Amino acid sequence: MKHLHSYSDVEIEALWRVLTERRDMRHFTPEALPEGLIERLVAAAHLAPSVGFMQPWRFLRITDQDLRLAIHRLVDAERSKTAEALPSRNQEFLKVKVEGILECPELLAVTLMPGRDAHIIGRRTMPDMDLASVGCAIQNMWLAARAEGVGLGWVSFFEPQSLADLLRLPAGARPVALLCIGRVPAFYPRPMFEEAGWGRRLAMDDVLFENHWPDSAQGTPAPY
Repeated sequence: MKHLHSYSDVEIEALWRVLTERRDMRHFTPEALPEGLIERLVAAAHLAPSVGFMQPWRFLRITDQDLRLAIHRLVDAERSKTAEALPSRNQEFLKVKVEGILECPELLAVTLMPGRDAHIIGRRTMPDMDLASVGCAIQNMWLAARAEGVGLGWVSFFEPQSLADLLRLPAGARPVALLCIGRVPAFYPRPMFEEAGWGRRLAMDDVLFENHWPDSAQGTPAPY
């Protein structure tokens, strides 16, 4: 018997479908998104929980092509540095497409707002909860985009201060993500890095423990 506050079976199935089929996308078509869709996706992000209800997320919609090109150069430089830091798989990594900045119809920069130190509820001993809150906002947007048939890719290949300078962020603000958004040729059947052999979805026993950390449980070794 379903609980009074449960959703219908159809609604629950739809939720699990979007959770299962969400993908970090890198390939986009040039098709423009419908009017108002970006605002709707940001509205979904803005519904996310945040510690102390501080709502630390801020979004910058990148519409200037020269700025987009400058951002891409910054990302490409970090991609090369990441490849250099990989001891054994650098050439293999360089073959992996890690962003779609020049192809996606819409590009958003997500930042933490300035003045966050004034918010201490839930952050006195864990100040990085502002970052966790932004992660929740991006996940909201990701799921809403997938439900709308829109791809979203989270790009983290950048030097934060360099991107902050490009975006003219005020002192204390911090860039967290670049989001490539648009229609896609197809959604990947599995996460792209999993498909390329860089990792696997861990079993439940590897992530769910009881009471204490078991001696047998270790971190997942990096695949390089």
